[in-house]
Amino acid sequence: MGEVYLSLGSNQGNRQANLQAALKKLEVLLGKPVKVSGIYRTAAWGKTDQPGFLNQVLSFHMEPGQETWLLQRILETEMALGRVRKEKWEARAIDIDILLAGEKVINTETLTVPHPWLHLRRFVLVPLNEIAPDLLHPVLDKTIRELLEICPDRLEAEKIADS
Repeated sequence: MGEVYLSLGSNQGNRQANLQAALKKLEVLLGKPVKVSGIYRTAAWGKTDQPGFLNQVLSFHMEPGQETWLLQRILETEMALGRVRKEKWEARAIDIDILLAGEKVINTETLTVPHPWLHLRRFVLVPLNEIAPDLLHPVLDKTIRELLEICPDRLEAEKIADS
């Protein structure tokens, strides 16, 4: 059994309630999380003319080879929680990304793991560092702690709540 790391983000509606609702739905699919980071407030990244986000990172045990199944369930969960995809990096009630799936590297038309921008985003690295600082990125061969230290993104990630 491997460990999969997911990031949650929300910048519409009751952002904290959106994160909680996503966590509850993911627990139904994957069971109790192994680790849950605190909740962090950040400015929008990529498309910056929108409200700020609340972000959180979770890890779950998962059987290897189920990443495509997981992606489908994540997309269904996002839709159930009100996400409508119109444009890249738009405001959204919930965003769920697969960050890492153990040491697995996946490059398909629909899924890339590790997440291709993981190492460039403080809003992901800060909460991931909270729960797994020594986790090794299987492509970049650096720990999450090391990636955070050299991350070019300087947006503040302010912890507003514990897990």
